[in-house]
Amino acid sequence: MVERRVRCYIGLGSNLGDSRANIEAALRHLAGAPEISMIAVAPFYRTAPVGYTDQAYFINTVAEINTSLSPRQLLQRLQAIENMLGRVRTVRWGPRTVDLDLLLYGSAVIDEPDLQVPHPRMHRRAFVMVPLADLHPDLVVAGEKASALARRLAREQEITRYAGA
Repeated sequence: MVERRVRCYIGLGSNLGDSRANIEAALRHLAGAPEISMIAVAPFYRTAPVGYTDQAYFINTVAEINTSLSPRQLLQRLQAIENMLGRVRTVRWGPRTVDLDLLLYGSAVIDEPDLQVPHPRMHRRAFVMVPLADLHPDLVVAGEKASALARRLAREQEITRYAGA
């Protein structure tokens, strides 16, 4: 029997500690899972916080993967990686060592209290759409091409390519 793998996009962000190292560690954990194949990782970006703005800037990227995990299993894996890397949930949209969001799971549409796919706010966030457009500019999100959304959001929200060491 052939194992079915689904193309997914994962948003990664960090603004506590060594943010770049936190994201790189999360990417290593993702890539090390036998049920996950890493396809590509977008460039890293430095972004202004959204929602709760009294905090440090973030480093963000998006990873493109193939997985045999179900959406629920993938969400659990992402949360386990966050926990391994010291994520503590205190303030909504607050500072975090690492944040992993399931953005897209193939063409699935899921609307459950703790799992919504496509991610319900991704099309309004430059820190998601700009790196996603780097990976797949023609991907349609919320009825628009990722590249068009990324251009518009980059004019409205603070985001710059991360040049840190």
